[in-house]
Amino acid sequence: MIEFVNAKLNLGLNIVGKRSDGYHNLETIFLPVGHKSKNVECDNPLCDMLEIIKSNDDNDEFITFGNSINCQPEKNLVWKAYQAFKNACPIEISKHKIYLEKHLPDGAGMGGGSANATFTLKLLNKLNDNILSDDKIFSIALSLGADCPFFIYNSPCFATGIGEILEPIDLDLNGYWIAIVKPEVSISTKEAFSMITPKKPMTDLRNLVKLPIETWKEHIVNDFEHSMFSLHPEISGIKKCLYDNGAIYASMTGSGSAFFGIFRSKKDAENAISKSDHRFKCVVEF
Repeated sequence: MIEFVNAKLNLGLNIVGKRSDGYHNLETIFLPVGHKSKNVECDNPLCDMLEIIKSNDDNDEFITFGNSINCQPEKNLVWKAYQAFKNACPIEISKHKIYLEKHLPDGAGMGGGSANATFTLKLLNKLNDNILSDDKIFSIALSLGADCPFFIYNSPCFATGIGEILEPIDLDLNGYWIAIVKPEVSISTKEAFSMITPKKPMTDLRNLVKLPIETWKEHIVNDFEHSMFSLHPEISGIKKCLYDNGAIYASMTGSGSAFFGIFRSKKDAENAISKSDHRFKCVVEF
């Protein structure tokens, strides 16, 4: 069984408080982007490809293709998701072969690893006659990463807590085009949070996205941008380039280094990324 694993974008990201467990509370809107979109045109496809099949062999097998993954297989979130799934099952399940073809960029803030983990859980559950409840799948996903539960819903959501409290919202960007640029620099979550001073936003993001999209650039912010621009000044030019070439709204996504711009036409979006010499860049339609 094969699944095409999409990414996510953050529309606004406010860090609102430090928790006693060392994590931070946040407010953001998660948007799925990639394979679920109507058109995908990229140097690399904006999705990963995940295949899981039952096996009669004596051992489980996990094989990766595509972009290199900078970790040992046993530390990959796909493998961790598989082990967590097996441990949660009330009976012993058969062995499986797992193949992951990797295209989504790492360190981008687009949730590629989290998406792979959650899609692994969902696909395993299908293959094993839904042996685990939806609540159990959610619980395992959350144990693997704060972004993982979003990919269970995989539709626009307002997220609070550490990103696990999800409220589906009605947000229609149908007809708009998204240009995405990922520079060579990658930003770790630890690095991103180390320079943040939490503060509560004056206006709820759920209300801000109801404003005309032309006004979003004055109101919707990613709190990581200011500190990341000071650490990596070269990436601030990506956002400027998107705006200079017609973006209605542009932002860094998540705590990573990828930037996206929202455009009215495919032509404008393609023109914007043509001005970038970064390796990973693509245009998708919502």
